Amino acid sequence: MKINIYYGGRGFIDDPTLYVINKMQAVLEELRVTVEMFNLYELKNNITTLPQTLKTADGIILASTVEWFGIGGYMHQFLDSCWLYGDKEIISKIYMCPIVMSTTYGEREGKLTLTGAWEMLGGLPCSGICGYIADSTDLERNEDYNRIIEKKAENMYRTINQKIACFPASNQAVKQMVSLTPNIDLTPQESEQLSQYAADDSYVKRQKQDIQELTSLFRDLMDNSDQEDGNEEFIKEFKEHFVPQAGFKAVYKIQIEGKKKPLIIEVNGSENDYYYGSVEHSDVDMQVSRETMNDIISARMTFQRAFMGGAMKMKGDFKVLRTLDQIFAFMEKTL
Repeated sequence: MKINIYYGGRGFIDDPTLYVINKMQAVLEELRVTVEMFNLYELKNNITTLPQTLKTADGIILASTVEWFGIGGYMHQFLDSCWLYGDKEIISKIYMCPIVMSTTYGEREGKLTLTGAWEMLGGLPCSGICGYIADSTDLERNEDYNRIIEKKAENMYRTINQKIACFPASNQAVKQMVSLTPNIDLTPQESEQLSQYAADDSYVKRQKQDIQELTSLFRDLMDNSDQEDGNEEFIKEFKEHFVPQAGFKAVYKIQIEGKKKPLIIEVNGSENDYYYGSVEHSDVDMQVSRETMNDIISARMTFQRAFMGGAMKMKGDFKVLRTLDQIFAFMEKTL
């Protein structure tokens, strides 16, 4: 029989959880059980690979210390890795004994968290230990506490040795009905390889850089596509209906619905320029729908009527806006 101990505390000498698991390890080894200890704080860069160590285990002990709130980040990371990369078929045959000692409030909630998480993974729970211990020396001096620890270790041994059955948990049924976690159809070997990649910092960093480069590439391609598809729309109509006004100078910026960049119209006497882009200063800023713009260039509407009727938003000089209907005489040319 083999039992793995996963310790999620910070390794302080006075941590009461350390005393409990060391005591349980001694009892289990007397029963000729092979015990292997994994200190998560020492393996924090390789936690994602630890689900591989479950393959040879008949049972495990999940041990953590509540120092201020909950079971701690290292244990959460380990359980997350079991969910993402662990072989659920193997986990379903492994008994788990939760050990949660607290130096503050919350040991019962911590024990319940570990039990619930293991059941969600499909594993088998054993009766565990939880308690509030302000001073770890209280454990060493109290014979009653030591007997409780020894009995729990013996009970865990019997449970695993006799393969005692467990009632099904409701959270398993609920998980099957409402879980939104994507089902990644991977073999155990592929999951193991994926967990190794996730634990490789250089590999993860390189992948992030590749993703950023691809994102930038596709963004540029989309921008170029937008420019190729619509960089001349409406410009031809404005050019054909332009009526120069001597001495008149203005810059119009028209944001048309569906366009990423606004249409810029620069007028200086008889000279004019049209393009989709940006400009530092404009005399009139307009926001208009594509439908309204089509109505204007088709002489069914004027810029001034569109603004007065609420079909167009505008800010800037209203006199310059009125001149727009004079220098682009869509109505007259149509008639």
